[in-house]
Amino acid sequence: MKIAFTTKGKGWDAEIDPRFGRTEYIFVYDEESGNIEDIDNSGVSEHAHGAGPMTAQIITEKNIDILITGNGPGGNAERVISAAGIKTIAGAGGMTVKQAYDAYKNKKLN
Repeated sequence: MKIAFTTKGKGWDAEIDPRFGRTEYIFVYDEESGNIEDIDNSGVSEHAHGAGPMTAQIITEKNIDILITGNGPGGNAERVISAAGIKTIAGAGGMTVKQAYDAYKNKKLN
């Protein structure tokens, strides 16, 4: 299973970004292979509109199964993510990636 996290930096110690569309990075963890990827998402900040759907497109292209974020995506981005069959889990704001992953695995994130 591939899990994506919206983050303010790189690596397991990065803080979860409460924003979805304008998140600075997307941390991707492939549980099967153990591979980690930090995707720089800062380019979307140059756009006045459409950041959410642009970020959602990046996530769908990476074949993500679960998205863990702070406040969750907006309506247009959520439609893209839902259509791709990606499950969204919000409420991880203030945690690090590692803390959010552990909370998810222990069923403490909804």
